[in-house]
Amino acid sequence: MRLYLCGHMSNVIASGTQGGLVTTSLESHTFLQQQLQLAVGQPIRVAVYTRLAEGIRSGVFRLGEMLPREIELSATLGVSRTPVREALMLLEEDGLLVTRRGVGRFVTESIPHGGLEQLRPFEIALADPNMTITVQPVRFELEGATDFVSHRLALDPAANAWIRESVLLHDGRPVATVQEHLPAGRYLSDVSARIASELVELAAQPRTLLASMQANGHVFTNGVCQIVATDAGPTRAKLLNIDPSAAVLILTQTADHSGVPLYAAKCVIAPGHGSLSVMQHNPN
Repeated sequence: MRLYLCGHMSNVIASGTQGGLVTTSLESHTFLQQQLQLAVGQPIRVAVYTRLAEGIRSGVFRLGEMLPREIELSATLGVSRTPVREALMLLEEDGLLVTRRGVGRFVTESIPHGGLEQLRPFEIALADPNMTITVQPVRFELEGATDFVSHRLALDPAANAWIRESVLLHDGRPVATVQEHLPAGRYLSDVSARIASELVELAAQPRTLLASMQANGHVFTNGVCQIVATDAGPTRAKLLNIDPSAAVLILTQTADHSGVPLYAAKCVIAPGHGSLSVMQHNPN
């Protein structure tokens, strides 16, 4: 029998189920106690939402598990109840939580898979509940800004920019390539000195730069994704192990940090990968 703590750590309860309800484990309590990463100007509710959503999607909070009460979450996270309540409402709107009146809030029995309508790392956007995509870094270096980069990041054509190229793999098979770009020098450090100081370390991690930056608490907003179809071409075809004349789908992503365009990416998807979803809602 495994023991875990609940609430303000004043009671020790056996893990598993209580009256048919799946309850919070020691792992999730420890996960919640980690210090929240707050970017400059970021609302606390966003940091709380990010922490809870990460716990739900990563399995720290199990499907059907009851979350601690608002007051317990507030105490464990070290924030007031208002941003906790706002974050919980957003999680419920996004289909990650359900409320049982008179009982509490629970993780849903199945996690909805969002699509391109949300700003998210490409390895997550291209995956589905039954697919895990791994990231294999290919190169990380400084180069002159291309038209693609200078236009999307509002850089001087003579400026330099960082490029991080990766291959996304499913069961060892390449399904996409990702080129990510951030400005270099003062273009980057004046907007976020912390990203500038962490960038080399982040680029060494086996995930996209966006995923690594988000995991470190950096908040990107106002993302725009554009989709076009074209031929693979020799360079992309070699990385994807396909014919250069094969048709591929290209997703270009830009995102702001602190109101400044700081991230641009190009994802080339190999034929046969599957479908990409865009969740739609009737505004009426």
